[in-house]
Amino acid sequence: MITLQHTRTPVVVREPAAWAVAQVLLLAVVGATAGLGPLGWAAGLAYGFATWAFLGYGMQRHRTRSLGPADRVTLARGLLVGAVTALVADRAGEDVPVGLVVTLAAVALSLDWVDGQVARRTGTSSQLGARFDMEVDAFLILVLSAYVAVQMGPWVLAIGLMRYVFVAASWRLRWLNAPLPASYARKTVAAVQGIFLVVAASGLLPFAVALVGLALASLVWSFGRDVLWLWNNSAVAVGQSRHV
Repeated sequence: MITLQHTRTPVVVREPAAWAVAQVLLLAVVGATAGLGPLGWAAGLAYGFATWAFLGYGMQRHRTRSLGPADRVTLARGLLVGAVTALVADRAGEDVPVGLVVTLAAVALSLDWVDGQVARRTGTSSQLGARFDMEVDAFLILVLSAYVAVQMGPWVLAIGLMRYVFVAASWRLRWLNAPLPASYARKTVAAVQGIFLVVAASGLLPFAVALVGLALASLVWSFGRDVLWLWNNSAVAVGQSRHV
């Protein structure tokens, strides 16, 4: 068993490490064009290292020797998210190159549709790929909500933090870990968050606060519906087990 792990590890680690190097190169390009200070570099490098570490761990856990085409599209999105993270962290809401942040975030959101299409058409959908895609989306939403919160108030952070609060709660409340049924409404609400936050970040619409408020309200509804479904079904499962 130990021999198997030693032979697999270099193969598994190599590709995520290559993408981590690509993240550093992208940060260098952003730094040369828009400028990045120590805080921006620290945030971008921390993000790149975390992506490399968690992806490498996930590949080992799922016994995946190489990434699929859709996973590579997701990684490309991840590089853009790393650049957005560095820019937002570096300027702390002041003098942020809005056009660059919005452009990078918009392209990352667009590629979210692309990686799904690639996975379906190539038949390479996987549990690891789906989880990785979800984590990239969630972190981009968190960064965008932090950026928009500087202009609109801390309440916007609820959009980015809600999923992480849900995950933290699931560590204590095991019934929250049960699988949820597929839902088109859930996917739509998730997509709306990024779109509305990018629009708000651009500063092009005078009623952006209403859009962000609508995004938050829809997210509260979506999470509330899912939690209620999980609670009802956990209660049913407990009732059935008592009668066995």
